[in-house]
Amino acid sequence: MTASPRAVLAATFAPGETAVPAAMRFTREVMTAWAVGGVSHLAEQVAGDLTEQVVDEPFEVVWKHFGDAVQVELVQRNIPQGDPKAPSVAVEEWGITFAGDSRVHWARLTLPGAAGNVASEWLADTSRGPHWLGFLADASDLLAGTLNPDMVPAIIAQIVVPRLCGWCAVYTSDGGSGPLRLVYLWHADEARIDGLRQELTEMDLHAAGEQGTAALTAGDHQVLAVPLTARGRALGMMCLGRADRFPDEVIQFAEDIGRRAALAMDNARLYAQQAAANRALQRSLLPPNEPEVPGLDYGVVYEPAGEANEVGGDFYDLFKAGDDSWRFAIGDVCGTGPEAAAVTGLARHTLRLLAREGYGVAAVLGRLNQAILEEGERARFLTLLHGDITPVETGLEVRMVSAGHPEALLLRADGEVLPVTSPQSLLGVFPEVVFEADTVHLDHGDVLLAVTDGVTERRNGDRLLDDEGGLAKLLGECAGLSARAVAERIRRGVADFAAEPSADDMAIVVLRAR
Repeated sequence: MTASPRAVLAATFAPGETAVPAAMRFTREVMTAWAVGGVSHLAEQVAGDLTEQVVDEPFEVVWKHFGDAVQVELVQRNIPQGDPKAPSVAVEEWGITFAGDSRVHWARLTLPGAAGNVASEWLADTSRGPHWLGFLADASDLLAGTLNPDMVPAIIAQIVVPRLCGWCAVYTSDGGSGPLRLVYLWHADEARIDGLRQELTEMDLHAAGEQGTAALTAGDHQVLAVPLTARGRALGMMCLGRADRFPDEVIQFAEDIGRRAALAMDNARLYAQQAAANRALQRSLLPPNEPEVPGLDYGVVYEPAGEANEVGGDFYDLFKAGDDSWRFAIGDVCGTGPEAAAVTGLARHTLRLLAREGYGVAAVLGRLNQAILEEGERARFLTLLHGDITPVETGLEVRMVSAGHPEALLLRADGEVLPVTSPQSLLGVFPEVVFEADTVHLDHGDVLLAVTDGVTERRNGDRLLDDEGGLAKLLGECAGLSARAVAERIRRGVADFAAEPSADDMAIVVLRAR
């Protein structure tokens, strides 16, 4: 495409399992910022398709808005030519190009009927009128449409250019007290960005910020410096530049947008801080390590529901309990949020502590039940499958208790599938409950499967995955597979059972006797 883009948004991602959803989420934010929701679903799919083909190196996703089309580019450095594939949805064009040591895999989507509309919108005059009220409303919607603090400065710049000015620079400071840092710069003429960046290094923005909105000069531009202040805190500065004088009404609009932008920036920062704290708490609830168990091959799948979650109400654990024994657990706490996380932490630490004190699995659950009840109003119901693993010459000896949890299934080497746990009371309900352990022997090649109800209750219309023994049938197809392959086969079966994403957490633990 030879025309210069009207807007560009980019982000860098690490390779791995989270790369595709992260690229698709970024794409959704970009489409929201550009108000082209009509192609958002297609754009996400294209970004996902291209991301699936990246080599195991960091990559950059670049979205460009050309007025009548949007184009995505996946950029990687020092990558061989390879054999790229077309996106799975129809696009206007796609291809691969090389620039220096970078490989660019790109695809373009046309915006139906967009050419005339975009041109008229961006070239509208600056007189007061109803369209300006619409402009402010649209600006508010775009700023409120993202909680990603790195996206807000880009959205600010692309709202005001070229509607109010020829270029825009957005600065932020750490905590309102540190030096201002240029975080985003956009010019209607992309070729002039580098020269403008050099000119801006000579501006005294601290003095301008102390005076409120101020008019400065940078080269042959008049510059309007608008402080970004929200909730009494200085967050940064928005600088607008144009060749002629700023009309009074444009200054008023700039200040109005500055107030809205600062509030959006502050909201995004607060959300990011809360999300980071939430993720830190969640990570602390995951097992710190996965031990080596003689004679055991195991596989785990853990998928919390929700974009911001690393840990949900489901949890699992596998740890050493004694010289020749190991323990495993898989559970599901009723509810979500901090209350559920508190019970998750209580359960995992209680299981580990009592196991190392020599308590059997039934006794451990009895004491955990009492500990949950002692939480009073903060208590949450908990289903739990807890077991003890002892390697023996003929395989593995497993003693386990199912407290209100979906039954565990045993897959024999010949393909036979058997339920191997007796249903007992869930935890946190009845104070006087006595648990009894079931014992099962795993011969070499046998597989024990334990899941949470995110698997068994996966819904497709009126049907559940486990209706008529659906999970047992799925497990029966896994004879001869490794533990990790069994876990992945069950995960894929859950995902394929219904078209829509699962709204429930999911945990899968597979134990296989070598």
